[in-house]
Amino acid sequence: MEDIEGRVTGQRPGQQIVLYAKAGTWWVQPFSYQALTKIGTDSTWKSSTHLGTEYGALLVDGGYHPSATVSALPVIGGQIVAVATVKGLPAAVPVQKSLQFSGYEWKTRSVSSDRNGAASEYDPANAWTDSKGLLHLRISKKSDHWLCSEVALTRSFGYGTYSFTVRDNSHLEPAAALSLLTWDEQGAEQNHREMDIEISQWGDPKNKNAGFVIQPYFVPENVSRFIAPPGPITYSLQWKPGQASFQAVREGAANSQAKPIASQVFTAGVPSPGTESVQMNFCDFGYSKVPLQKEAEVVIEKFQYLP
Repeated sequence: MEDIEGRVTGQRPGQQIVLYAKAGTWWVQPFSYQALTKIGTDSTWKSSTHLGTEYGALLVDGGYHPSATVSALPVIGGQIVAVATVKGLPAAVPVQKSLQFSGYEWKTRSVSSDRNGAASEYDPANAWTDSKGLLHLRISKKSDHWLCSEVALTRSFGYGTYSFTVRDNSHLEPAAALSLLTWDEQGAEQNHREMDIEISQWGDPKNKNAGFVIQPYFVPENVSRFIAPPGPITYSLQWKPGQASFQAVREGAANSQAKPIASQVFTAGVPSPGTESVQMNFCDFGYSKVPLQKEAEVVIEKFQYLP
């Protein structure tokens, strides 16, 4: 990310700036939860932005609600008073670290994101496999902030069964969050085709420590919370047309008649396949009632996909 700034001429009280950066599509900047930039008393504005091939600034009236992504910048009219664009300069191609896990290639994240509703930074070194082929994801401390970890599968599967065997996570602090999910950067019209297995108390020690979710999460029927006991657990998502079936079983009981720890079937709002991939994200929850106190690590023993 870099700074971006400009000046407004003739603005009226209550007006603000909406910034977009183009990377294939246009993305609101710097984050979807921080989509408005204030104009100073000297008529200047300044923000940060993810890098792109082109940048756009919209002068908007109060009450304007920008979209997180757009295929083309809005035009002047209504609450949009002015639009300015500028081409981006060629940037150095970042070095993309990848790793092999469970027979697949995964790319590690290095750029910041607003994954859990707050700005988060990532360190590719926080994701690695050991001599046994197990995947380690870590949250580390750098001066006064946390560095997260994320890996994303380099291919898309679509319908089928996705399973993750995760070692004991009963040691995690309430502010630590492990998300095992499907995600499609281009699928905004279907909530980015996001379906989640969440292992976290989301900052509240009174919360249950795991859940199954299809987005949007703020619809009560889209969330099923449960208590994941200590010990290794295999979490799975079976994705069919119009149906997403989640299950959690104790590792070693997956092929037996043992009762699942938790299960949930969603039949409303289930996305159809697109260009989604599997992601595994381990980060701190920025709005935690109890802030993260120490570095944390989780171990994923195995990932498996069955058509």
